[in-house]
Amino acid sequence: MQNTQKSFLRRGMPKNRAARLIVGVLLIFGGALGFLPILGFWMIPLGLVVLSQDFPAVRRFQRRWTVRIGRFWNRWRPAGKGKR
Repeated sequence: MQNTQKSFLRRGMPKNRAARLIVGVLLIFGGALGFLPILGFWMIPLGLVVLSQDFPAVRRFQRRWTVRIGRFWNRWRPAGKGKR
């Protein structure tokens, strides 16, 4: 079971640009329907990450939000937590 899990996680995103585009758009569309029981709002950022491989504008947006969240996290977490 564990080998199957590892091989699935190592596969990563599709190599084909069209497949990545379809997966990213479907994730964002599914995230927009996040109020439904199976779908969730977590799909929107995941779709943006998938699309960020092919579109520089989305990549910049994703990078900007990653930096903002990192700065927010560093400012609000307790001083002694997480440092070694």
